[in-house]
Amino acid sequence: MVLSAFVGTSIEWYDFFLFGSAAALVFPMVFFPESDPQTAILLSFMTYGVAFLARPLGGVIFGRMGDAIGRKTVLVVTLSITGGGTFLIGCIPSYDAIGVWAPLLLVLMRLVQGLGIGGEWGGAVTLSAEHAEAGGRGDARGLLTSAVQLGVPVGNLFAVGALAVMSATLPEEQFVSWGWRIPFIASALLVVLGLWIRVAVDESPLFAEQDQVEAPFREMLRTHWRQILLTIGLRVASDVSYYVFAVFALSYLVSTLEMNSSVGLYGVIAGSVAQLLIIPMSAALSDHYGRRPVYVVGAVSVGVWAFVAWPLINTANPALVITTIAIGIAAQGIMFGPLAAFVAEMFSTKVRNSGSSFGFQIAGVFGGAIAPFTAQLLLTSFGSTSAVSIYVALMAALAVVSAYLARETHKNAIGD
Repeated sequence: MVLSAFVGTSIEWYDFFLFGSAAALVFPMVFFPESDPQTAILLSFMTYGVAFLARPLGGVIFGRMGDAIGRKTVLVVTLSITGGGTFLIGCIPSYDAIGVWAPLLLVLMRLVQGLGIGGEWGGAVTLSAEHAEAGGRGDARGLLTSAVQLGVPVGNLFAVGALAVMSATLPEEQFVSWGWRIPFIASALLVVLGLWIRVAVDESPLFAEQDQVEAPFREMLRTHWRQILLTIGLRVASDVSYYVFAVFALSYLVSTLEMNSSVGLYGVIAGSVAQLLIIPMSAALSDHYGRRPVYVVGAVSVGVWAFVAWPLINTANPALVITTIAIGIAAQGIMFGPLAAFVAEMFSTKVRNSGSSFGFQIAGVFGGAIAPFTAQLLLTSFGSTSAVSIYVALMAALAVVSAYLARETHKNAIGD
């Protein structure tokens, strides 16, 4: 089960983050060439954020499906949808070839991606947590569910790595013309691998033993509205801090500091590698010390680093920039490690898939969806990265408050 969660989620996030990196580096030139550079970047980030608007709908549809007919079925469907959207993005002609239809098709496929990824996280976390509980490993739910969280840096690592390889091996003109498409089209092979693994997974024992409610989503809203609000508060800062460094920083380095695009990509790669250690480590610590204290340490780290990072980035020193971005992404990993178990443990079994999916994806609208756009808008409006630092720090403060309002759950059984 852990392998299925890890591999499947990694593939889906590869698909999702591939778009984010391309939106920062390529899409302004391919799909918005008639706009001035700053406007093209804003438009590109807007298409990137469209998926986050579709994710809550995906969370509702597939969360309800997971609570009604099974967690496993949902994970097979969501992987197929996200992978299909990614493949088709690689096939969309440029603006120069088909005009306004190019960005319209880009938005449509991004919506498809968003629907699929909207049901992925809640289903994978729910299935992992319930298998851990049923298998007598309830005391290790944080560590075991962190396999889902590891899919994020691994997916981003492969996505950024794929674009970095294409960027480094091709002349800039060829990379912008067709090289960026290869990682999108190649994702079809990864989806086939993920489906093969997921089809072999057993359904959740807790789900099989539970009497299903007639309308799980409505029941979730009626009985778990407080948990939904806390989930949103916990996740927003994690999203904002991550996407500011993993997406906005890439654009900032190229458009404002006029640095080579590979510098930012290497920073994201280094941060993603660091998260491979930090996420399971922080999740394991949360099994021992509690979800709340570990999460708060991560939130405070993110808030403080927001003020340290940008003066260092503005030096335009490649080694310093790479290190700074890597540390920013690594700090977010402290929050991200215990988050899966923290959220899943808030909800009862009969609405866990619906609650985890909906709360997590609604938070994405206010976090990751608007983070790169908001950061770019703040930079344009105030002419300084200090406003970006304040933005991240305020979201980190919200996360700390939400963590202290939430109940500690690491010792609670979840088989109700």
